[in-house]
This record gives sequence, structure tokens and C-alpha cells, in this order.
Amino acid sequence: MLTNTQIRYCFDKMGEMYPEAHCELNHTNPFELIIAVSLSAQCTDALVNKVTRGLFEKYKTPNDYLHVPLEELQNDIRSIGLYRNKAKNIQGLCRIVLEQYDGKIPADRDELIKLPGVGRKTANVVVSVAFGIPAIAVDTHVERVSKRLAICRWKDSVLEVENTLMRKVPKEEWSVTHHRLIFFGRYHCKAQNPQCDVCPLLELCREGKKRMKGKGKVNG
Repeated sequence: MLTNTQIRYCFDKMGEMYPEAHCELNHTNPFELIIAVSLSAQCTDALVNKVTRGLFEKYKTPNDYLHVPLEELQNDIRSIGLYRNKAKNIQGLCRIVLEQYDGKIPADRDELIKLPGVGRKTANVVVSVAFGIPAIAVDTHVERVSKRLAICRWKDSVLEVENTLMRKVPKEEWSVTHHRLIFFGRYHCKAQNPQCDVCPLLELCREGKKRMKGKGKVNG
């Protein structure tokens, strides 16, 4: 496991690599963001943005989503994986937001998690990005990078990864660190073919050194 000093070094390097790291899901308000994040499960941000370009022109409010048949909404997001279930959850979310929150997305993680299709990761993204509340959303990139770098243990659950990161990172840096981890995992430390040979963190990365040794590029 990395020391706190080593972890600090890793996050500083990620900051140098991706100083403009941010949420790449296109949105203009908290409602659009929660729809976009809900659609992004098991799907790339690029595809979600392609779909929401037309979706957000057609549907502006929770009422708009409820005034079409479920089948029509399913067809609108058909190119996205799990589109049937996601369409059902979107309409369920919109109904509850109208009935219980006066049509506005709540700025509270516990309240957000009560909405259909909204898990802890989605809720953390929304409170962080839409409302500026410090949070660390653990997606596949955050989990992979944290475990490869031995910031967390391989056997840790997603919640354990989140809790470890919250302990290791100052609260005021939670949100920016979350985005830097995502960018680092999405564009550098990829699931397949990570760029270990040009990685500034290689000397601290047990997994990276194993990979490079396997390719005959690391001695000892």
C-alpha cells in the first residue's frame, strides 16, 4: 500500500497531467445532469452525449418525460445499453421529483439515492458537479486506478474504495481528485493497454512494474 506522501505525489502528478479534468457529460442544470448520469451506466460518456443532444431538446422538464408513452422514451434512448430499464427509471424519477420535490432535484445524497435508478455513484456525481458539495464518486476508472496504484486493496468493495479515498484526500479536494482519477483512468491508465511505458507513476505502481517486467522493459 502506498504511503500518504506517495498518494499525495500521485494525485499531484494527475493534476499536472489533467489540470482541466471535469465532468464530460453535457448538461445545463441538475435535472439534465441526473438524467445523463443515469444513462451513463455501462455506457460511454461520448455515446450518452450523442443521445442527450436530441433528448434534452425534446424533454425540458420532468413533466415532459411523463407526457409520452414509455415506449417512445425507450425509442429515444434505444442506442444506449439497458435502455428499457433506464427509460422506466427516468419516468419513475421524474414522477417522484414532481410529487415530492416540487420538480427540483434535491441537493442531498440520501434523498437522491431514493430516486429510481440513482445509486451512490450517481448521487455523488450530482451533489458534487451540480451543487458543489465535496464528494468522491467511484466509477470503474476510479476503482481501477486506486487499486492498481495500491491506494486501496484489490479486495476492497466500491464503498471501501470511496471511504479510503475520503480518508486519504482532504475534503476540499474530493471533487477535483475524483475527476482527475477518472481522466487518468480513461485516457492513460486504461483497462486494456494502459500506458505504463510513459507513466510518471510507474516507479510507485506495483501493477505497472509487473506489466513492464512481463514485456522485458523493467529490470530486477
